[in-house]
Amino acid sequence: MTEVAITLFQGRVADHNNLAIPGAKSVARVLGEQLDLAVTVVGTPAPALHEGWQVELDAAKPGLRALAEQLDAVFARHARPLTALNRCAASLATLPVVARHRPDACVVWLDAHADLNTPATSSSGYLGGMAISGPAGLWTSGLGAGLALSNVVLVGQRDLDPAEIHLIESGAVTHLPVGAGLDQRLRAAVAGRAVYIHLDCDVLDPGIVPTDYVSDNGLSLYDLRAACLVLAEHEVIGLEIAEFQNAWEEGGEPVSPAHLIDALAPVLKALGRSVQPQAAGQVAEHR
Repeated sequence: MTEVAITLFQGRVADHNNLAIPGAKSVARVLGEQLDLAVTVVGTPAPALHEGWQVELDAAKPGLRALAEQLDAVFARHARPLTALNRCAASLATLPVVARHRPDACVVWLDAHADLNTPATSSSGYLGGMAISGPAGLWTSGLGAGLALSNVVLVGQRDLDPAEIHLIESGAVTHLPVGAGLDQRLRAAVAGRAVYIHLDCDVLDPGIVPTDYVSDNGLSLYDLRAACLVLAEHEVIGLEIAEFQNAWEEGGEPVSPAHLIDALAPVLKALGRSVQPQAAGQVAEHR
């Protein structure tokens, strides 16, 4: 029997506003209810800083190290992590752990952005835009590396910076743009490997769920489910969901992530094959 471990990250990490921390909490709650699993909480909420990458990284490191320790413990007991993150920058902590425990796995990165900038190439200085490049060793985050770019499959990116385009065009990383035959192209790119999946909600068309960034011509929920059906054909070793905001604007009515999670059903089923449930309703806190 394989355990699925739901982790909710609540630490501040490159937040532009205060909507994604409660958004991640909402995602974890629905996942816990649907799968009848406990949720382990890591990190303490704090107001957004909206500062440059170094300030954001320094402030986030204690929480990110705790998140890495949690995922390391999950993998060490041969469980499968299901993680609700507020921002993509939290993957600076998760991806090195994935690479260490499953260097054979393919990281499927569903996102409107490639997140392959570095402090030297980023025009904005936004830490979230460096979420893959740190784990891939293109710069030193202090949170580990080891992720091979050849094991990264970018899906749905359409807001790319020059350095990211260069990496894609060089063949260092695989990029599958939105368009016809995405499911077949995804199957060919994964090529039978085990998969660890990262979902940034801005990979979707604007207006489907609240996100910080808005980029036109994204995936529909139907497209997302079709991609999940392909990924579910493989060994799914983990899933992390980021950038779901719990309202369209601060102070607005809460938005449910239920329809988003419904689209992920094939992957959740694959992740949860032969699951040994934890005691439902129990929440462990790691600060």
